[in-house]
Amino acid sequence: MIDKLEEVERRFERLTADLSNPDVLADSAKLQKVSKERAALEKLVETFRTYRKVLGDLAEVEAWLDGGDADEKAYAREALPGLKQQREEFEQELKILLLPKDPNDEKDVILEIRAGAGGDEAGLFAEEVMQMYLRYATRRGWKADIVDMSPGSVGGVKDVTITLSGAAVFSNMKYESGVHRVQRVPATETQGRIHTSTITVSVMPEAEDVDVQINPADIEMQVMRSTGSGGQSVNTTDSAVRLIHKPSGIVVKCQQEKSQTKNRAQAMRMLRAKLYEIEQERIRSERDSMRRGQVGTGDRSEKIRTYNFPQDRLTDHRISLTVHNLPGIMAGGIDDVITACRTHYQAEALKQQTGGGSNRSASEGP
Repeated sequence: MIDKLEEVERRFERLTADLSNPDVLADSAKLQKVSKERAALEKLVETFRTYRKVLGDLAEVEAWLDGGDADEKAYAREALPGLKQQREEFEQELKILLLPKDPNDEKDVILEIRAGAGGDEAGLFAEEVMQMYLRYATRRGWKADIVDMSPGSVGGVKDVTITLSGAAVFSNMKYESGVHRVQRVPATETQGRIHTSTITVSVMPEAEDVDVQINPADIEMQVMRSTGSGGQSVNTTDSAVRLIHKPSGIVVKCQQEKSQTKNRAQAMRMLRAKLYEIEQERIRSERDSMRRGQVGTGDRSEKIRTYNFPQDRLTDHRISLTVHNLPGIMAGGIDDVITACRTHYQAEALKQQTGGGSNRSASEGP
């Protein structure tokens, strides 16, 4: 492990030097690539350097214990347990940081939320979850755009598509895919009975042109007038765009922009993301058809989470996590839940890498 970490450190130092290279500074694409790679290695290198210092301190203390004077031996006996614990903690952290990265972690996201079982209540909850993610995005400093939204009959939303852009969006959002269940007394319930409703959340990494090649002849484009609330262009110009990918049957729609050209470009982003997700799922299934049933993946067919409002409780069924303070969670405070999910799957990946406990492929990344 030390040899690999030293190699990473040398790479980090070369990238740091490149940031002062005039040739790199003059090329914005190259500069962005170098900066991004360096940032991805920074935490690993900093942790390794601290770990190496702990190893040096430990070696010095052990030497005092063997051949120091009385004061040095006394200090060594006192310091040794803490340094050994630090060594173990840093070794565990380094093993996690060295796990193969999910290549999608730094990608932006196409987020889809749809009302499921439960009628109007499902639509109302879908809107609340949408607002939860929008508030979370604001906390993270991400850019969020509502691309398309179909309102419910009594409020809420039937479905909504949102783009999220920023640092490590997919890395943080990827465990949100699945069926989210809500248990509460709806506002329309006159006898105080608790109802159960569901919504589905889909988180797709946004695909680049190089990730998915689309034959223009395979796409049918339809234009129509935008619907819903908005400016003067709503219901007056044919700016909304619907794309139909004939080989797969996938249909996407965008009416966010006033310009038909911009809406088509946004719809193509959504289409690429959907096709990329299909291809990634095919690869995952071929690699390990047993994994989903044994570990849990956040597939949309899987109930992953319950929001129980009468008991002020959120339960993530995949990782046996229960937390309270639903008002704070619905206000966008889902960091602890997302961190717990990420930690759980990192531990599963580490077990797989060391040969025990899980069929989840570590090559997928934590």
